[in-house]
Amino acid sequence: MNPDLTLLQPYPFERLAQLFRGIEAPAEKAHIALSIGEPKHGTPAFIHEALLVHLHELSHYPATRGRDSLRESIAAWLSQRFGLPADSIDPALNILPVNGTREALFAFAQCVIDRNNDPLALMPNPFYQIYEGAALLAGARPVYLNCQKDSGFVPDFASISDKIWQQCQLLTICSPGNPTGAVISEPQLQKLIELAERHDFIIASDECYSEIYLDEAQPPPGLLGAAANLGNTDYKRCVVFHSLSKRSNAPGLRSGFVAGDADILKQFFRYRTYHGCAMPPPTQAASTAAWQDEGHVIENRRLYREKFAAVLDIISPILEVECPQGGFYLWPKLPIDDADFAKGLFVQEHVTVLPGSYLSRSSDSGSDSGQDNPGHGHARLALVAPLDECIEAAHRIRNYIESI
Repeated sequence: MNPDLTLLQPYPFERLAQLFRGIEAPAEKAHIALSIGEPKHGTPAFIHEALLVHLHELSHYPATRGRDSLRESIAAWLSQRFGLPADSIDPALNILPVNGTREALFAFAQCVIDRNNDPLALMPNPFYQIYEGAALLAGARPVYLNCQKDSGFVPDFASISDKIWQQCQLLTICSPGNPTGAVISEPQLQKLIELAERHDFIIASDECYSEIYLDEAQPPPGLLGAAANLGNTDYKRCVVFHSLSKRSNAPGLRSGFVAGDADILKQFFRYRTYHGCAMPPPTQAASTAAWQDEGHVIENRRLYREKFAAVLDIISPILEVECPQGGFYLWPKLPIDDADFAKGLFVQEHVTVLPGSYLSRSSDSGSDSGQDNPGHGHARLALVAPLDECIEAAHRIRNYIESI
């Protein structure tokens, strides 16, 4: 067996199940789950229809690179959304369809990390755990960059030493962030691009929440847009990851794409031809339609804005919590230990939330028990349930806090 498998830590939801083992919630209260970031808004009908219309194509092997029509629709969307020069994104060279960002983020680390040179993989902390697992199984040592309130829940990149940057092979960022919703500004992104050029590392920007934001007039900037505005229209050392799971409420479609530096993607394509992960033809057809439509995405944002406003109106008087810039999570500061909070809330109110310490590590030890774990004392609340359930959950959370 791969000895690096022993380095992997339990997934947050496995730990949550262990926390609840042997305890019972009140049966008279319907369960409300705010723990899992699975969108519950309806998948648009036209996506269903495109899948059905193209089911007959299951008789053909798909190409790893995907159809021209899919890559062309992605290129058009990227150019429009992030203001990229029209001729800077070549659908044949700068884009690869993938089966969701989770699969791609993991595979990407295996492709780009050279385990022979004591590599470091830098990542935000708290984080999506696939960043850590991918780095460990690629032979890299994770370096956790704490995201705390005093830095706007964005890593303090200026505090990282040249020695660390020099050993860095892969910097993973997430904007808007999971779980904080913090957005990395364009000047910050451009500083990271300059650091990548100086120290020769790759930036992997997880932008799967980029289309869920509160202010229609201020969409979050992206890494490719920042690069283009810096004059880096070849997107050197820059790779972005996008998904239809959150944008189009289609997590079961398992559809996304990777885009950026053509030289890097050439090698990633080579890796993926062996990986055997081509997107099925009906999924490609449905994805093409999804990237060409913005109406459903605008409506999606409206629904999340409605839920944020309603929930914050109920819990902000008794919790230290702010409306995020993007994403669909709340990241409140709790009055008690986060695991105790999650357990007590479940036992009393039959509401599940995710303890913040399960999503982060001590930057010194790599465990989740260190004193500098930035998730301690926080919980992640995913506002994915219908509005009425989110409101009911907010009232129950308030009842629980007022009882302790």
